[in-house]
Amino acid sequence: MKPADDSQPPAVVRKKGVVFWLIFLSICVALFLSALELTAVSTALPTIAHDLHASDFVWVGSAYALSSTAFLPMSGGIAQMFGRRPALLGALALFALGSGICGGASSMTMLIAGRTVQGLGGGGIQSLSSIIVADLVTLQERGLYAGLFGLTWSIAGVIGPVVGGSLANEGQWRWLFYLNLPICGAAAICTQLFLKLPTPPGTFSEKMKRLDWIGNTLIIGGTTAVTIALTWGGVTAPWHSAQVLVPLIIGLVLLVLFMLWEARWASHPLVPISLLSNRTSLSGYIQTFFISVVALAVVYYLPTYFQGCKDASPIKSGVMLLGLATLAPAALLAGVIVNRSHRYRPQMWFGWCLVLLGLGLLTTLKAQDGVSRAIGFSVLVGVGIGSLYSTVIFPVQAPLPVSQNARALAFLQFLRSFAGVWGVTIGATVLQNELQQRVSPSFLENFPQGVGIAYAIIPQIPSLPGPLKSDIHGAFAGSLQVVWQVLIGIAGIGFISSLFMEGLPLHAALDEEWTLGNQEATEKKRDPEDVSLPEIRAANL
Repeated sequence: MKPADDSQPPAVVRKKGVVFWLIFLSICVALFLSALELTAVSTALPTIAHDLHASDFVWVGSAYALSSTAFLPMSGGIAQMFGRRPALLGALALFALGSGICGGASSMTMLIAGRTVQGLGGGGIQSLSSIIVADLVTLQERGLYAGLFGLTWSIAGVIGPVVGGSLANEGQWRWLFYLNLPICGAAAICTQLFLKLPTPPGTFSEKMKRLDWIGNTLIIGGTTAVTIALTWGGVTAPWHSAQVLVPLIIGLVLLVLFMLWEARWASHPLVPISLLSNRTSLSGYIQTFFISVVALAVVYYLPTYFQGCKDASPIKSGVMLLGLATLAPAALLAGVIVNRSHRYRPQMWFGWCLVLLGLGLLTTLKAQDGVSRAIGFSVLVGVGIGSLYSTVIFPVQAPLPVSQNARALAFLQFLRSFAGVWGVTIGATVLQNELQQRVSPSFLENFPQGVGIAYAIIPQIPSLPGPLKSDIHGAFAGSLQVVWQVLIGIAGIGFISSLFMEGLPLHAALDEEWTLGNQEATEKKRDPEDVSLPEIRAANL
């Protein structure tokens, strides 16, 4: 076996012209919109619900996450069968259509429908952004561009709640959706004019037949059922109720059946088994899932500390969360280091260590501690998450042939998105259970049971009498300490999985079937399923 990280193929640096940077800018703009919509609506929801005369608005956020997650694996197959440009234009069109429906919504049902359509487009944008950059830039060079993607996503995630809250305060929440329309239009024009990647041969009906419809049905059904169960659990029904357990069990069974179908029977699999047949790619996928669980949980529940223990308003808690914004420069720096060194394992281990250290320090936070202490700890967590965000693609793709880029990256984005649902749910369940144990029963009688208990109590805290307010502050601090402890365990699993990845050479070649300017698509001469890991190592060395 080749010693880890010892030998790399000669670095090949390709000049990037104006056309490349226009394409990359368009992709970053589209990715920014997708990330912004995921986070910006949260702070505007109370105002939106009031204007639309609705009381239950949990599905406004869940519909977007659900549809984007369920569509992600299919987006890789569509890009492979129909071509990158038609797939991205379709995703932008769906995103714009959903935005228009949301902006003109006259009821909560119409808004949820719009968010579902918007999520379909947003999910496609997420995966296709990575796929197209993989077509244009070799794995050796991709560290910088992965870092820029991380920077784009991070900025959108950080400013999203502030933008949503500001527009809602001005009574202009509809512009949160309408502003997407001209930006999507500009991105679509640039895509049509400059993204001259080949279109695979074949008629529309032939391509439709090659899509793995059984696999798509299984994974969309499984993801939908699990997401519904996680959304309902503890909110609309107890965790032990049939309303939660039935969809959860059905969803998990469908996901297992999906993996069996892909491994044994699918002729054009969405997730070829070769993606998971080597320990390095498998380690990369596992790390992607667990760091995404941790990241979403921290983003959701660190503001709960500021609001539940420091009486901060939603917007002020968003400002206090800016310590996590360090993940943006960390993602960029980690990507640049991979670009220069062609090594990815040191940055990933460094990231896991910082995440574990930061979470460990968060477990020491008490209600009376200064805000600067919490922000300082979040900086460490942010740097760790950023270092991992831009580097997890390398262990996933290094062992695989470049012809597998589309499906490999679509599956990575699926895991990242699906993990976010688990991160929010795990944190909510722990927080709910701990608060019910720590807050006096007489006080809890004033609030409905379920995950919403935390958010029902928080607005009341500033007006509580001194002794009771102090007790509630302590209950939130103690409950969140348990949340951080659970996340340490989850991050620990991710770190352990990182020990199994090899330090492999990074590809110095592009997939010639998808190179920029190659207008004539060529038939595949070899099934990528037949390419083995030893052959990839030999080709790269």
